[in-house]
Amino acid sequence: MYVHETKLRVRYGETDQMGYMYYGNYAEFLEVARVEMLRNLGLTYKSFEEQGIMMPVLELNVKYIKPARYDDEINIITTLKHLPAIRIHFDYELFNEQGELLTVAHTKLVFVDMKTNKPCHPPAEFLEKLKPYFNN
Repeated sequence: MYVHETKLRVRYGETDQMGYMYYGNYAEFLEVARVEMLRNLGLTYKSFEEQGIMMPVLELNVKYIKPARYDDEINIITTLKHLPAIRIHFDYELFNEQGELLTVAHTKLVFVDMKTNKPCHPPAEFLEKLKPYFNN
């Protein structure tokens, strides 16, 4: 299992009239967490695209428990529970500064060959970097 933490602050423009982070902005926070997780492994979405692989989202599932509010620092725990194959599953937990669980989410993405527009396997370098976390 691979786990990564990302911290983001809720900006004023990301809130609604109630002072809560607008529900549509959670997807962007999850994307930032995924990108930073890859960056922590020494990889980037850009490097995947340069290899001819894109990663469209197949599923997004979000459960809102408590609201994130303006100026809250949100700690996003991103977890890969399984070594990816053609699809990759990300689980997320979002906490506020008091450690309260605000949101749980899940995304499923697919690796797609940009030339054929068909599903493909992830880059070998990505799998090599993840293997030490899945030795069970």
